[in-house]
Amino acid sequence: MTARLLRALPAAACALLAVPALAAEAVGQTEKQATNTTAIIMFVGFVALTLGITYWAAQRTRSAAMFYTAGGNITGFQNGLAIAGDYMSAASFLGISALVYTSGYDGLIYSIGFLVGWPIIMALMAERLRNLGRFTFADVVSYRLAQTPLRTLAATGTIVVVAFYLIAQMVGAGQLIKLLFGIDYIYAEIIVGVLMILYVTFGGMLATTWVQIIKACLLLGGATLMALLVLAAFGFDLTALSAKAVEVHPKHAAIMVPGPMVANPVSAISLGLALMFGTAGLPHILMRFFTVADQKEARKSVFWATTFIGYFYILTFIIGFGAITLVLTNHDYLDAAGALRGGGNMAAVWLADAVGGHLLLGFISAVAFATILAVVSGLTLSGASAISHDLYASVFRHGRANEREEMRVSKAATLVLGIVAIVLGIAFEKINVAFMVGLAFAIAASSNFPVLILSMYWRGLTTRGAVIGGWLGLIVATVLTVLSKSIWVMVLHNTAAIFPYDSPAIFSMPLAFLGCWLFSVLDTSPRATEEQSRFEAQYIRSMTGIGAEAAARH
Repeated sequence: MTARLLRALPAAACALLAVPALAAEAVGQTEKQATNTTAIIMFVGFVALTLGITYWAAQRTRSAAMFYTAGGNITGFQNGLAIAGDYMSAASFLGISALVYTSGYDGLIYSIGFLVGWPIIMALMAERLRNLGRFTFADVVSYRLAQTPLRTLAATGTIVVVAFYLIAQMVGAGQLIKLLFGIDYIYAEIIVGVLMILYVTFGGMLATTWVQIIKACLLLGGATLMALLVLAAFGFDLTALSAKAVEVHPKHAAIMVPGPMVANPVSAISLGLALMFGTAGLPHILMRFFTVADQKEARKSVFWATTFIGYFYILTFIIGFGAITLVLTNHDYLDAAGALRGGGNMAAVWLADAVGGHLLLGFISAVAFATILAVVSGLTLSGASAISHDLYASVFRHGRANEREEMRVSKAATLVLGIVAIVLGIAFEKINVAFMVGLAFAIAASSNFPVLILSMYWRGLTTRGAVIGGWLGLIVATVLTVLSKSIWVMVLHNTAAIFPYDSPAIFSMPLAFLGCWLFSVLDTSPRATEEQSRFEAQYIRSMTGIGAEAAARH
């Protein structure tokens, strides 16, 4: 694969440079041709706009604070839109609608699961996270505990979660560009990777935030229009839409009841735990709370994000059922085997053409690409921050690295993560993107969330307990994920899965909490006593809003 990737680089670079010329190509009817000139033109327009934003942001990104947190100058409303933009990813727009298209009710489980994690962040975490942290959530977990082991754990957990999350975004982007431009999937992946590296390296959090805001507005508007057009086709009668979907779907009435994803109680509970608590452990979401000025704006961020995200997930279910009724029944959107042209994640894209013609298809395709690119940039920034701020500056350099060194390492890490994302996107080409994000949530719920919530709320947590519990959750969740059918069989091509369930959270998350509690209780060292005594000071700072300055000096 590496040799293939290296051979593809020159051709992909030429393809990226030749994008404006591709806009003039005629509309084709196969995957080897550009499907829609309008879509290509809108795609090129969005890329030009975002590169302009990146140039603007690069002129203002002169410090580590600007690079990591946009200087803390983002308002609550703006940050709420940006968080919603981060959360409304390819998994949401393409993946969930594709799950509804293929499985019906199971797609709704993902929609609800992705949403219900937000009250946890709003009620328990947003204000304290903002008051105690500076650049990454590792600032919080190492506030009163030992720096080196906690930052190593937090950074490792961040990188693993980012890797799994990146897979979903890169697969969705590759399939979309392949469909639009008629180029090989590997070249499409490289184009996305190159653009992602440019955004993060030069624009930092400021560029990423504004790309997210623009993309969130476009996505909400486009999804609303699609849902309204679908409902209009059925007289705004949801019952008629559902009845038609049941009639034409190969599974018929089975799409209205829980399917194989949740039929097994263990799998259902495990998936629910991952989607609920994984949200509170996603590093690129947590990082956004450091971009606002104070705890009041942090609260506003969560309120607006919850509002936008909840509304959007209602739309995805309508879009999914619309795809069943209007795409599944039209052979123009299917290949000879009856599968979706362009890949299994393209149901929403073809629905746009079915209800709005080439113009809406062009708009939705550009918005889908904007969605993916913005989320990929946010993920890459959080991974690069973990490497530069948590590992390099705090662990390897013991706080003695200056801002210029730290930013240089962060940009180098961005380049490496971009290459890794391209390779992973190629390897996981056939995976449903919503399902892959579910695995990322399971790892976040098992490694990041237990340590983070206990560090803020439990006086008894010690470094020993946090490190052992966190590593237990991370290792077990990752290993079980690899041994599950989604990777062991579908990617590594073994005959049968070793781990029988799709999500490991029901096993790995309780194990992480147990490890944190047990080894903290058994820790009677002088350091443990001192760490527990610091809890009161941390609690006061987390509630009064004076912790950011202390964290900056920590």
